[in-house]
Amino acid sequence: MASEPLNLSVNGRPHRVVDALPGESLLFVLRERLGLAGSKNACEEGECGSCTVRVDGRLVCSCLVLAAATDGSEVTTIEGLGSDSSGAGLADVQQAFLDAGAVQCGFCTPGLLMAVDQLLDDDPAPDDLTVREAISGNLCRCTGYGRILEAVDLAAARRGSSDDSQ
Repeated sequence: MASEPLNLSVNGRPHRVVDALPGESLLFVLRERLGLAGSKNACEEGECGSCTVRVDGRLVCSCLVLAAATDGSEVTTIEGLGSDSSGAGLADVQQAFLDAGAVQCGFCTPGLLMAVDQLLDDDPAPDDLTVREAISGNLCRCTGYGRILEAVDLAAARRGSSDDSQ
């Protein structure tokens, strides 16, 4: 039984989802209905952070959110972090992760990037404890977090220097 169409703005673009079922998660709708596979489906329990997206500016584990509850919301996924309107350019946090070697298997990376981007929006110069707290909901089994922390420092420094040049 299909429900009413779901109207979302995803990464700044309107989407009308007519085939979503009432119990589908936002993650399922993003990946399977809209073809946005960047957010990863790992634990389906909100424990790993791989499916992290922003809904109306707030970080959420999209595996735990019913898609129907986001009707009328603005959703930002990892695909929406690109630095230009085409989505082709990398965001500063994405480039910092690459430059610091903080990407290994890549499964946790989308959620970490979403969390770090939000952190740096809220606190442009976070201390180490603040960074660790901000990414604590994201499990990485490959990097050991050292390079992730380096990437956050690099992105923060670059944002700070770009703010100074304006």
